[in-house]
Amino acid sequence: MTCVRLRRSVELAAAIVFLLMATTFPATAQRGGGNGDSGELPSIEEKTAGMEELDGFLPLYWDADLGQLWMEIPKLNQEIGHLSGMGAGLGSNDIGIDRGGMRGSRIVAFERVGRKIMMVQPNYRFRAISDNASEVKAVRDAFARSVLWGFTAAAETDDRVLVDMSDFLIRDALGSGDRMGDYRLDNSRSSIYMDMTQGFPSNTEMEVELTFVSDAAGGGRGGRGGGAFEGVGSVAATGEAATLRVHHSFFELPDENYEPRMFDPRSGYGSSSFQDYAVPLGEDMTQRFIRRHRLEKIDPNAAVSNAVEPIIYYLDPGTPEPVRSALLDGARWWDQAFEAAGYRNAFQVEIRPDSISSLDVRYNVINWVHRSTRGWSSGGSVTDPRTGEIIKGVVTLGSLRVRQDYMMAEGLLSPYANGDETPPELAEWALARIRQLSAHEVGHTIGLGHNYYNSSAGRISVLDYPHPLVTIKGDGSLDYSEVYDDEIGDWDKVAVVYGYQDFPAGTDEERELMRILQDAWDDDIRYMTNQDISTTPQADQWANGTDMASELERMMDVRAVGLAHFGEAAIKNGTPMAKIEETLVPLYMYHRYQVESTVTAVGGVAYHYATRGDGLTPHWRVSADQQNRALDALVRTLSPSELVLPESVLALIPPRPPGFGRGRETFPRYTGGAFDALTPAVVVASTAINSLLTPDRAARMVEQNMFDPSLPSLRDVLGRLIEASFDVSASGAYETEVKHVVEGLLIERIKSLAANAPMLQVRTTSTAVLQRMHTNLMAINDSPQAATLALDVRRFLDRPATPGTAPNAVAAPPGAPIGDPGMQWLMGTPAMDWLGLMEPWCPWDGLNW
Repeated sequence: MTCVRLRRSVELAAAIVFLLMATTFPATAQRGGGNGDSGELPSIEEKTAGMEELDGFLPLYWDADLGQLWMEIPKLNQEIGHLSGMGAGLGSNDIGIDRGGMRGSRIVAFERVGRKIMMVQPNYRFRAISDNASEVKAVRDAFARSVLWGFTAAAETDDRVLVDMSDFLIRDALGSGDRMGDYRLDNSRSSIYMDMTQGFPSNTEMEVELTFVSDAAGGGRGGRGGGAFEGVGSVAATGEAATLRVHHSFFELPDENYEPRMFDPRSGYGSSSFQDYAVPLGEDMTQRFIRRHRLEKIDPNAAVSNAVEPIIYYLDPGTPEPVRSALLDGARWWDQAFEAAGYRNAFQVEIRPDSISSLDVRYNVINWVHRSTRGWSSGGSVTDPRTGEIIKGVVTLGSLRVRQDYMMAEGLLSPYANGDETPPELAEWALARIRQLSAHEVGHTIGLGHNYYNSSAGRISVLDYPHPLVTIKGDGSLDYSEVYDDEIGDWDKVAVVYGYQDFPAGTDEERELMRILQDAWDDDIRYMTNQDISTTPQADQWANGTDMASELERMMDVRAVGLAHFGEAAIKNGTPMAKIEETLVPLYMYHRYQVESTVTAVGGVAYHYATRGDGLTPHWRVSADQQNRALDALVRTLSPSELVLPESVLALIPPRPPGFGRGRETFPRYTGGAFDALTPAVVVASTAINSLLTPDRAARMVEQNMFDPSLPSLRDVLGRLIEASFDVSASGAYETEVKHVVEGLLIERIKSLAANAPMLQVRTTSTAVLQRMHTNLMAINDSPQAATLALDVRRFLDRPATPGTAPNAVAAPPGAPIGDPGMQWLMGTPAMDWLGLMEPWCPWDGLNW
């Protein structure tokens, strides 16, 4: 769809919706009261006499005696925006409900039927962009709109009506009670929160304080599972009641002067889309345009110009130093990209005044959010579904992120030689990541998605998930001088030029946009995103470089250096020795994400976002050399010598003392309170084996060998893993038991493929391999391990015989931030793109070990 057609669609939609509303509810039928009702309504002036008036977009009236809030609707049948979110949160990663988080937003209109005032959401997902009003009405009537709330008119003056907002506001509009479990709203302990209830010319802000109470015995104080899950009682003042604040905003929608821009899947932007039932046959019914802020040059013909109105973000004033300065620095990197697009001072970041709510729709905000444990950071945008224009950007940064990076540096560097130092390099490392994270999340809120492309040009985007870059110097020490980026990436500049360049009149915009992307592709500055990371080695999370196998080998060397130097110098004097385990975990698992990246080469495919006529090769298979080198590197991670911990380290970790109990950030245990020397190996070996032997990857191995016998087959890969697990030598009893761990994990995974893989050929091959393994295991004499595994395989092959009881599974300490990604319910999910206004982009950004 061209920009002209898009702009015309907005104008047509607005005009026709108004016409249809007026036709359905003529003015003579909209008036309530009068002679035909039980009595005429009082005037608004009479009804609100003695109340405190808050003038604004939708004027408010506060009855302090009764604690009621009234709202005047100056104009019916006018489309406006509504959003809701959390003014004050719960502080739990597992449950979510963060301060400043938005639940969603939508376009609404108020319609009158007698004394009923209906708040209605039109359906912008399905449209007919046509001059034929009957065609438009046919589509409108085919897909349901939503009546969201029904008010009763309490007063009227001319065409203005007054409604009581109390019931609308004092309710569980965001489903917080369900999120908390056995909690329900207690209206008697809930009220309007007037400190953040305000009126402005283009928006009206309202906030309520809601108290949720537990129906469970004991007031919901228990939580679940010894630190494995945070119950309400672990974060609220008491589990008996949790009091939150919910914010509502009604606001004026943007004018029609915004120019939509065409969407291209290579551009890095999210798309705002709808189905147009009026397009000619042969054209795509799905109309797409990018999400972006409105930005215009004062002089579009100038190479560099100030903006008519700059994009301004406001940082949470509750952010402490030195984090505050780091966040400001990182967010301001984006001005480098806008300079590349020909703007001067077009992107600015300031501290938010205390008087402004972070949920005020007029302001783009960066929120610094505290939770009881580390969790997700995110970036989302309130977007006009009619055009894709971003109205408000919202960044949520978890405050514990910086402390976790600090601890990662402690584990890798063991910097406390005397035990009382404050090594400056630790803060420098952590703050470098915070700068990058700030730029990353802000990037989402200006419309951009993750870019995980492994470019030959190096680090090309702050929208990547970066792994700290640590290398080994010639003297064997670690070099972390370039641990994270310190500026915006080349891809980020390209993306901003594509999305925000203000072209002079007469420019062939579509052709110019294609040139921008093509020039970047020619320099290997490209875009690949979330959907690509498990399929191709071209795109990966938490990885550096373009050769995944070589990078895994290098990271294993860095890990070895760190483990060789690890000891009590990893913690400060006065710290319980048992807590050294928290510092050990990210070091021992330093390579976990590089393993997942290297796995993508095996059974991997490479491809372009190709379109017909562009001359690009759509798809090819990863070479045999790449796949075999990846297997070599992965096999190294399964070696007992790499999986055992130094005995000097094991001697440092006693059982936990009182007041310092274990949490989810420590290794699992088979051994009760004592540290378990084997489960770290279980966790790390499982990462490689389980990532490599997924049903879809196994199916790709079958198919690639079918077309090209030089590429590894599933049987080949299983043979390599069996050899690396069963035929490897072990030195000493500890390595021998670790070897047995890997053997057992591999058999369990092959059994899973044999039983559950959707592809018949995968099940057939896996079953045949198990049968051969059973024969070989039975031939090993005097090995209780071999006899046990043979019996276990035999039970499986003799299904439906009941198998023996499997050992308890162990879970890895979280690498990504704690909490179900579903906690981002306050930000929505991509699947919730129901063309309200809220578009999430980064639902699970955070820690990367």
